[in-house]
Parts: sequence; structure tokens; C-alpha cells
Amino acid sequence: MPRTLDGQITMEKTPSYFVTKEAPARIAAMSKDAKLIVVVRDPVTRVISDYTQTLSKRPDIPTFESLTLKNSTTGLIDISWSAIQIGVYAKHLENWLQYFPMKQILLVSGERLITDPAGELGRVQDFLGLKRIITDKHFYFNRTKGFPCLKKAEGSSKPHCLGKTKGRTHPNIDPQVVQRLREFYRPFNMKFYQMTGHDFGWDS
Repeated sequence: MPRTLDGQITMEKTPSYFVTKEAPARIAAMSKDAKLIVVVRDPVTRVISDYTQTLSKRPDIPTFESLTLKNSTTGLIDISWSAIQIGVYAKHLENWLQYFPMKQILLVSGERLITDPAGELGRVQDFLGLKRIITDKHFYFNRTKGFPCLKKAEGSSKPHCLGKTKGRTHPNIDPQVVQRLREFYRPFNMKFYQMTGHDFGWDS
């Protein structure tokens, strides 16, 4: 990490940190005072999005349904598929809580980042001890992408939207498989809500 001067905050992001078993110990060894921000979203939507991303790079991959179900007759979920494992947030959080107290971890709702970006970023600014500078006036909703965009990026007069890899149309998935996934994740979600003291509303 670069040296951080007084009045500066150094940030680094990698999506795989949260699910990498060795990451909490390594980060704690570097700095026990690190503040951690984790963006989470409905694990069912997340796994479909993960599949959509892979499909865009490898159109020959098996169907979502065949990867999800170990056995289509019994409806058993194949938990060996890493895309399924990532959404078991309670298991990953347990690993982090061995090294960091909950007060050093901020969980950001991926859904609220879309519906209320300024509100979620307000929580991030508070968590980092920053003055609330980013507000509603910095965003507009892009109907084409289905995401909010920054009215203009720092040092630019152009608006800034998420790249073309975000907001892809998801493939049609068998509703019974989606329902089976909802049932699979429900107990893990409930445990996650208890651990964090926050109901993300993924089970309604």
C-alpha cells in the first residue's frame, strides 16, 4: 500500500477479498485498524449476474440450470459451483469477524446503491469519518442501463456511467430453479441478517 499522509485515506478494492479465506488474516497483519466496506446484493441476483458475465466471455458454457442443480429430480443445489458459494455471505463474514470487529465493517446494499446512491454513499462517508460531500445532486438515473450515473466525473464535464459490462440483460432462467435458489439461500440470509443486525430484504 502507498504511504498515507495525515488527512488522507488510502483505499484499495478487490471483489475476491471478501470470499478469500486468507484475506482477513493478511489484512489484519498489515493493519488491525483498517475499515472494511463490503457491497452485497441479493445472492440469487448475484449468481445470475455472475453467470451472465461468464456467458458473455464464454458462450459455450453449460446452462445456468445445469450448473446450479446437482440433480434436477431432487432439486439439490450444487454447492461446489463457486458462483453459488460466493452468495453464502454469513460463512464469509464469520471468517472476517475472527480478525475484525463488526464496527470496522460497513455492509453496503447493492440494491440501495441503485435506488438511493446518495443515501448509501452518505453511510460510506460517515463510516470513513468524511464530510458528506456526495449528495443527490451528483446523480441522475440512466434508464437505458438501469443504473444511476454521476452527473460528471471529477475533472471532467462528461457524465460518468458504469461500463458496458454492467447492466447486461440476464438470460431467462427457469423460475423453479430461481425458487429453489431462494430456498437454498434463505437460512444463510437469515443468519447474515442476525450477524449484521440488518435485514437486506432479499427474502420477500
